[in-house]
Amino acid sequence: MATLVKVDVVSNVLCISKNKAYQVMRMINKELEDQGFITIQGRVPLDYLKMRFNLCDEDVNKEIVKDVN
Repeated sequence: MATLVKVDVVSNVLCISKNKAYQVMRMINKELEDQGFITIQGRVPLDYLKMRFNLCDEDVNKEIVKDVN
């Protein structure tokens, strides 16, 4: 099952504002819908986010831990 992340995680991982993060999330969800996937507004799959922005696990995990604390 895919891990879905919210705007705070997207914003922190990409070092962008929440407004821009929402734009990115809409873009990602549109891409996934075009591929036939069901999406949830305000959430994006973490694995797809990492793939589209060429992020390594270290970068993402560091930001997720920081967001949780």
